Amino acid sequence: MKEFKGHNRALLSVTDAPRKENAKTPSKEPKISSMTNEEEEEMLYDISKLQEQVQQVSLAQKATESKMDGLRKDVEAKMDGLKKGVEAKMDCLKKGVEAKIDGMDDKMEELKINMNKLLQEMVTRGERILKETHVENKRNVNHDSIDSNVGSKTHHIPKINMRKFDGKYPATWILQMEQFFYLNNV
Repeated sequence: MKEFKGHNRALLSVTDAPRKENAKTPSKEPKISSMTNEEEEEMLYDISKLQEQVQQVSLAQKATESKMDGLRKDVEAKMDGLKKGVEAKMDCLKKGVEAKIDGMDDKMEELKINMNKLLQEMVTRGERILKETHVENKRNVNHDSIDSNVGSKTHHIPKINMRKFDGKYPATWILQMEQFFYLNNV
């Protein structure tokens, strides 16, 4: 076995063993390589260089895979962090919206109470005005009937003090008007 300097010894050894003979032509002598020792050494040297390059490429590939794995893990960690951050913000927003809704519920309840108070106050005022108007109308009717008993033959429409409609308390104003029309059979 011959070994060459500077080459990978395990990979670049040449055997001096005789070459196999062709099975079809046993009578022929074995072929002898037409390469010289120098050409063989050069070829082996080129092969060793290619093997070194393959090893370097393999190492570079492993290093790249390792870097890619590290980058993948970094990206996954960042994505998990972003996901948790978004979830936390959404939770915070949800709680804020729920708090505002609760606040609105409280305000709606307060508004309902105030509206009921206002409605009760309006009903009370309307009833008071209706009573006052009714009492006044009774006086006017009594006064008119006294006048008619005195000998007046013309039918007199009783007077009622009607205020002009100013946009306030429309229900009360309408009641007064209806009462007036009722008393006068209109």
